[in-house]
Amino acid sequence: MDKLKIRKATYADTELLVAIGRQTFFEKFTDDNSEENMLQYASEAYTFEKIASEVNNVNSQFYLATLNNQTVGYLKINFGEAQTELQDPQALELERIYVLNEFQGKKIGQLLFEKTLEIAQQAKVNYVWLGVWEENKGAIKFYEKNGLKAFSKHLFMLGNDPQTDIMMKMEL
Repeated sequence: MDKLKIRKATYADTELLVAIGRQTFFEKFTDDNSEENMLQYASEAYTFEKIASEVNNVNSQFYLATLNNQTVGYLKINFGEAQTELQDPQALELERIYVLNEFQGKKIGQLLFEKTLEIAQQAKVNYVWLGVWEENKGAIKFYEKNGLKAFSKHLFMLGNDPQTDIMMKMEL
């Protein structure tokens, strides 16, 4: 029986977070975006220095998902000023749920989402929010199924391509 474990990441996991972040980002978005924009964004968002500073930020947390001792994805959440927008002290931002392609469909994303809700309830925040690319229909459906509702939109720059993210939230 496959056993999924979720554990909080530490600075020692930075290389792993960079590798999984890059791999899942390219797996998910390469077909719909130019190589130039993908490479430009990845060169800024998935560097050791950037991820290390996020891991070391007291208002950000990463959780690794491990299946049979293989890391298959991760979760990133932000509180307070670490939030990419809103920065509401009464909110938790779900910035990323990343699961490697070969492990999609195994409920790993669902378990990482449930971990987010557990942390949000422990932190006694009023709501969980996130931004999801309007073209990422599967993710939007997943979040709607889990009770999040669209409340706004914002611009996200992927390289030199302005894209629209749907902002979604769930009151707790």
